[in-house]
Order: sequence, then C-alpha cells, then structure tokens
Amino acid sequence: IKNEKVAGYDLGGGTFDISILDIGEEGVYEVKSTNGNTFLGGDDFDQRIINWLVDGFKKQNGIDLKNDQMALQRLKEAAEKAKCELSSSLETEINLPFITADASGPKHLNVTLSRAKLEQLTDDLIESTIEPCHKALEDAKLKPEDIDEVILVGGQTRMPKVQETVKKIFGKEANKGVNPDEVVAMGAAIQAGILGGDVKKDILLLDVTPLSLGIETLGGVATRLIERNSTIPTSKSQIFSTAADNQSAVDINVLQGERPMAKDDTSLGRFQLTGIPPAPRG
Repeated sequence: IKNEKVAGYDLGGGTFDISILDIGEEGVYEVKSTNGNTFLGGDDFDQRIINWLVDGFKKQNGIDLKNDQMALQRLKEAAEKAKCELSSSLETEINLPFITADASGPKHLNVTLSRAKLEQLTDDLIESTIEPCHKALEDAKLKPEDIDEVILVGGQTRMPKVQETVKKIFGKEANKGVNPDEVVAMGAAIQAGILGGDVKKDILLLDVTPLSLGIETLGGVATRLIERNSTIPTSKSQIFSTAADNQSAVDINVLQGERPMAKDDTSLGRFQLTGIPPAPRG
C-alpha cells in the first residue's frame, strides 16, 4: 500500500474502534485519528438474541429463563451460533431440547430466527457505530471520499448489515482480502517481528492517544494536558501551584477522558509528588 488513507473499522466481541491511518511510501503508518465505543461489541448482539428468546419463551410457557443460569448458558451458546449462521444464511433454527421443566414435565425451545429479525433486533447497535466514524473523519480533517481503503476487523463485521452500514458511511465496499478474525494477530506478529529483528521491512507505526490525558486539579476539575489523537510518544509540561501554605506533597490523579470534571473521567492511577519546599500557597 503506497500513499493511501485507510479506515480500520473494528467491531470485536466487546469493543468498537474506528482508526484513520495515513500510509506513506516509506513504510510510515501514521494514525491520524481514532474513535469508538468501549461498551459495544458482538456480545451485545448475542444478548439481543438471548433477550428475544427469553421473552418469546416466557410468553409461550409462562417461565422466565433469566433466573436459570444453566439455561442462560445454553441460550448464550445458541445465540452466538445462530448469529454466525445468519451471516451466510437467511434464516436458522434454534433448537434447545429440555431447556427447563415445570410440574407438567420438560420444556423444549424450538424457534426460527431470520436474518431480517436479527437486523431488526440489533439495528440501533449497528447505527451507533456511524457517529464515531464521522467524528474520526472530522478529527483527521478528511471526508468519506478521501478514504482509499476500508478494512474490516473483528468477527462481528461478517454480519452483512454491518458491511452495508460501512459502505453507507464511506461510500465504498470494504476490503475483503484479510480475515477479520486474524487482522489483529497478524499486525501484532509483524510488530513483534520488527521489534525482534526478524522482519526486515522498514515499517514505522506512529500511533495516537485515543483519549485526552490530564490531571485532577482543585475543585475536582479535569485539567487536560495531552489532547486526544496526539501522536505518541509525546510530552507536555505545565506549571501548577500549591493549594495550601507550606504544602510539602501533592496527590496527583492521572485522568483519561474528555469530560470537564474528574469524577466523570477514567482515573488511570494516582501518585504522590513529595519534597515540595515549604512556601506560601501558590
């Protein structure tokens, strides 16, 4: 790949990420921006199927399977299997004999799930990936038509409706040349090979911070130091003053996120800065 702008649409089991990369001729892979949702993935699609099965079974039999851990485990396995089958079939049968029992005897679950029904159940999940893509493009100062190649990552991208949505966002078909289940492992293997000296290609990856980094200051305010999408490694220095007279130590709370208040961001850790010479505050 020479001088291309590439979008990596990564919908895995538990998270969604979109990365925009600029790939130069000299083997420089520069991440221009990244966005996503750390609480969206294939597991959420499975859960929608499970909820649908539980609701249908309750209506039909008056039994709530949500309280039966063994039944729920079987439903989870069946839901994932059905979801995978619907990537290549228009409908699939979910057949779970002896799923539970009541006074009248054993109960069986046997239903047909269509691709159309799955799309209806998960439509809002798929739609929620659109806005992060637009934000990533905006942060990279690009339009959808500027993207030369879209690469799908993660097993959930096998779902035809997801692929349709990607085409709608970027105005082009995604590259099907790479197995979405193997992309991350291949990338990690190449990077390990470069670091270990086994891969002789000149490849330089310039990654970015996905979220802003900062510290908590007086009043619980999140003071941003490094903006999101800053190329790493990076450093930033800023002078802060003490809040009390003769203060000899400061508790530093390192934050990640875009919210103005520290309590709404993620704390990455705390450390104590000690040895401050006694002096009036400020």
